[in-house]
Amino acid sequence: MVVKLGTSVLTGGTLQLDRAHMVELVRQCASLRRQGHKVIMVTSGAIAAGREHLGYPELPKTMASKQLLAAVGQSRLIQEWESLFGIYGLHVGQMLLTRADLDDRERYLNARDMIVALLDNGIIPVVNENDAVATTEIKVGDNDNLSALVGILASADKLLLLTDQPGLFTADPRNNPDAELIREVHTIDETLHKLAGGSVGGLGTGGMATKLQAADVARRAGIEVIIAAGSRPDVIADLVRGESVGTRFLPLESPLESRKRWILAGPPPAGDIVIDDGAAIAVQQRGSSLLSKGITEVKGQFERGEVTRIFNTKGVLLARGICRYSSKDMAKIAGKHSQDIYQVLGYEYGPVAVHRDDLVVI
Repeated sequence: MVVKLGTSVLTGGTLQLDRAHMVELVRQCASLRRQGHKVIMVTSGAIAAGREHLGYPELPKTMASKQLLAAVGQSRLIQEWESLFGIYGLHVGQMLLTRADLDDRERYLNARDMIVALLDNGIIPVVNENDAVATTEIKVGDNDNLSALVGILASADKLLLLTDQPGLFTADPRNNPDAELIREVHTIDETLHKLAGGSVGGLGTGGMATKLQAADVARRAGIEVIIAAGSRPDVIADLVRGESVGTRFLPLESPLESRKRWILAGPPPAGDIVIDDGAAIAVQQRGSSLLSKGITEVKGQFERGEVTRIFNTKGVLLARGICRYSSKDMAKIAGKHSQDIYQVLGYEYGPVAVHRDDLVVI
């Protein structure tokens, strides 16, 4: 699951980080880890941390000033998270992303592999936008939408958007006492967008409107999204237990179904892979990943991350899948055992040629 923490949550509406509340949020995430959940944190607050560390300097309102504060604050922020998670014996790994990292196929796959590697080794990924180098052209713009993209990157089940409001209301609760909390959302339409207001604290870049955008993106990828108040006691634990907290956006379909539907009906295949009878049985009847050992022939030219067709030796189409290796690399490791991939290539992207989650049997 992805837990997104806004600046207003981390500062409590003040001009400095609320470390007492941060350790409480860490305690809840650590509890989830002990239960076997995989947790990714998307954290705002770098600029606020930089401003605090430098003693709230008077700076011109320019992009360079924001980048300066982010450059100083990013290191302070990750030190805080590292120290707090360390209380519970957990390690963190920092990932600073821009939209360019997610738009480019190779960089996207590298980012995905990094998140998977961190999670598989029990490390908490701590993600933020790389504001110190990001320009307008390559910025995601806010951590709400970044968290949705990270959720897709990691094939997450849940996205928790923790903010300074209890959720989405039928009207602005700041000036309308009759406003009611919307508990569950099945459809995001124009009426719902009109209900979304701005940020209360004015410290961050996102308001309710960006959370609605993020929810729409994430739920189309099969991710359940919940907007809730980050200041609520045990809010993360309660949300994971399925308690009625905040506003819940139901996913359109499961992440795996969404991914496999895209593989089946999405881009045209870039090449073909021929596999032996043993691999065909493993893929078709056992639901196994395709290993390099079972590949007998590679046809066409394709890059890592592109969709290919998978045939048996008789020319019968068996499946479509997203390749972990390019056609050039695949030809080199065809027929080789998984443990030999590094020796053959000098690097590896994992032990499988096509993972079962990236494979649709025809």
